[in-house]
Amino acid sequence: MLEIAVFFCGAIVMVYEIAGSRVVAPHFGTSIYVWTSLIGVILASLSLGYWLGGRIADKNPSFRILSLIILFSAALIGLTTFVKEEILQGLSIAFSGMMARTLLTALLLFAPASIFLGMVSPYAVRLKLISVKTSGRTVGNLYAISTLGSIFGTFLAGFFLIPWMGTQNILLLIGILLVVIAAALNFSYRKNPGSAVAPLILLLVFAGAAYVYNTSKPNMIEVDTRYNKVQIFDTEYWITGEPIKVMKVNNEYSSAAYHDSDALVYEYLRFFRLAEHFKPGFKKALMLGGAAYSFPVYYLNHYPHAQIDVVEIDPGLTQLAREHFGLKENERMHIYHEDARTFLNKQSGKYEVIYGDAYKSLMAIPFQLTSLEAAQKKYTMLEDDGILIENIIASLEGVQSEFLQAELHTLKQVFPQTFVFACHDPEDTKLLQSISLVALKSGTQPVFHNDDPGLQAFLNNLVEINIAGGTKILTDDYAPVEYFAMRAL
Repeated sequence: MLEIAVFFCGAIVMVYEIAGSRVVAPHFGTSIYVWTSLIGVILASLSLGYWLGGRIADKNPSFRILSLIILFSAALIGLTTFVKEEILQGLSIAFSGMMARTLLTALLLFAPASIFLGMVSPYAVRLKLISVKTSGRTVGNLYAISTLGSIFGTFLAGFFLIPWMGTQNILLLIGILLVVIAAALNFSYRKNPGSAVAPLILLLVFAGAAYVYNTSKPNMIEVDTRYNKVQIFDTEYWITGEPIKVMKVNNEYSSAAYHDSDALVYEYLRFFRLAEHFKPGFKKALMLGGAAYSFPVYYLNHYPHAQIDVVEIDPGLTQLAREHFGLKENERMHIYHEDARTFLNKQSGKYEVIYGDAYKSLMAIPFQLTSLEAAQKKYTMLEDDGILIENIIASLEGVQSEFLQAELHTLKQVFPQTFVFACHDPEDTKLLQSISLVALKSGTQPVFHNDDPGLQAFLNNLVEINIAGGTKILTDDYAPVEYFAMRAL
């Protein structure tokens, strides 16, 4: 039984860490700051747990205390489950710096349980030691079992639990498993039915919490895909007050659609129509980023003679778009489920228009799509008079414009002409807003007049950006987009 307990505690550490990234993502994204804080704090907590576990085991080795250590870790995971939203929201308000937010989140939510889980292996070693002559073998065996458990937990969480279960249910599940392990360990070595009372009470608490959670929120669909935490619900568009259906990905408003129309809700998607001005009559386009497929659906309906390829890394989002946002199979649309950069790396096809919609927010920027090398791939895939239209979120001036300036500076190294359009207010240079970057492969100077009033309105939002001295080009080797996000926030 002792070896089984060590194996599953090792597995639970890794499940807890990977699930932790999903707990934090809706509030602080999945940047390098989040992973650095989680990994660093959990490793530090485990180290402290190893130290404490060894000292406690030397003073009073007993299976009862080991079961209590495991039971306390279960209780602390339960506490994480119940208070995580309040702590995350409080830290969002109290601290503006991303490092402070993520470090404190990891310390408050994940350090306490990790310390107790770290105590398990050294305590088990002390209980298992019979002879000094075999101590090396005993230590090696138990730590190998713990490590095998960690490997098992890593694959279990990443490949199976997160796609099958929500984060909340994963936390509840590992809490229940720890309670069962504590009760079984205690009973196996004490043979006292009364020793299972405390674990049974905690088990009932976990089971009750799981039932309440899974029967609440009837008006919201929540799904954990392999890549994202997704919420789908009906609401009103905050600008017009019209009823819409929204898809939030990692707590960011990713996509939206009207209930009875394919009209585009978000302003930046309407600016994708600039392709009609800069490349009239286009017949083939590529879109990087699909989410709820609002624009591809619009594209198929409004450009009946054109084809579109859509690259969406998350097949779970595509399935949700089919179930809730009216996405249908169409011979003029091909969907590729892979990272947009790997698609760019291996494709040799030509497009007249490339739409970039992979920068969901300042906290969710895939750096590999911002680089000079990525821009060169896009340039190569365009026809000689093709255009690139990318949406980013930034302000036109100030600290919040650093990513805009870096990305614009990078595109200028590849494309002969680049233009910036403010999707909301070209006059408010401090406003954090959606911005459309248009890059032309042709060197022919375009006109900025169109007889279509809608297109002319977009063209009127053209702005001039003065790239600050010292702005660096983004590359695969150097693209500190998380730093830009932290500065902006």
